Amino acid sequence: MHLLGDQPHRSLAKLAETHGPIMSLKLGQINTLVISSADAAKQVLQKQDLAFSTRHVPDASHAQNHAQFSVVWLRVCTEWRTLRRILNSNIFSNSSLETNQHLRIQKVEELIAYCRKASLSNDYVDIGHVAFRTSLNLLSNTIFSKDLADPYEDSGKEFKEVIGNIMVEAGKPNLVDFFPVLKKVDPQGIRRRMSIHMGKVLEIFDELIEERLQMGTLKHDDVLDVCLKMIQDNPDEITQAHIRSLLLDLFAAGTDTTSSTLEWAMTELLHHPHTMTKAKEELEEVLGKGRRICPGLPLAIRMIPMMLGSLLNNFDWKIDTKIQLDALDMTEKFGITLAKAKPLCVVPIPLN
Repeated sequence: MHLLGDQPHRSLAKLAETHGPIMSLKLGQINTLVISSADAAKQVLQKQDLAFSTRHVPDASHAQNHAQFSVVWLRVCTEWRTLRRILNSNIFSNSSLETNQHLRIQKVEELIAYCRKASLSNDYVDIGHVAFRTSLNLLSNTIFSKDLADPYEDSGKEFKEVIGNIMVEAGKPNLVDFFPVLKKVDPQGIRRRMSIHMGKVLEIFDELIEERLQMGTLKHDDVLDVCLKMIQDNPDEITQAHIRSLLLDLFAAGTDTTSSTLEWAMTELLHHPHTMTKAKEELEEVLGKGRRICPGLPLAIRMIPMMLGSLLNNFDWKIDTKIQLDALDMTEKFGITLAKAKPLCVVPIPLN
């Protein structure tokens, strides 16, 4: 275990270079299977997904009893199928995505308007933050019919910080996972900190749910209405605790991964100007699986290229003149997702 360090993904990748794409490691008291190739991952996650679907639940995920109600960690059961049905039918189905296309367009237009405002005052834009805020408001409008952050101001940082903390704590190697006897002790304090971070997000969701219930009628025709009606119709099958955890899963996965992907993409394009030029040329031409597969993939496939394409099609991007392109920071911060260690802050230059 001492070989993992604070960048376990890199440590395991080096081991895989020597021992191959499938490794069995004894981490503490736990036998661990490490998969390091696309072909092997396909076997585990797609062809043998049922055998691996009920896997070990990290101790951090038990904070706030999250694992007990989460679509990510529930075993394949009636509750899990009901939660997946909510996701697949009301958020990520083709019909739902087409119905909400106007929301995606609106949120990207707000993103461009914010960048244009920054360009007028020659201000930097934190790419990861604006991508997070755009994804946050897209999800919150789909689920709650309202923004959770002001799209035209520098808001939403607190929510982003809390979600980022959740992803970092969830990704940390935890002694409790390798030595279950330490569960009651929580020696690194990971579960305690995770409970605090999750509690902040769940408190927001509780307020939004209570606000809707106080209205007395379900007339918004959004995802929250669907969830609350399902609780009313099937109280023995799904509860408000399931919905709270479902919302936490959605906002954690749907905001952090999207913003990190977009930030890395912009960083790579700035690091390789030729690729940036080629991407702009291609844009001008265009514009002139398994049980545990990520249910949000259809939305991400639509949203990330739309945001990235809009940013490239409307602006040139300038980094700090003190920073040379070859010195642009490319280090990552380990967590459930690999976020940039230092934010990408660049100045937008309008193209027209």
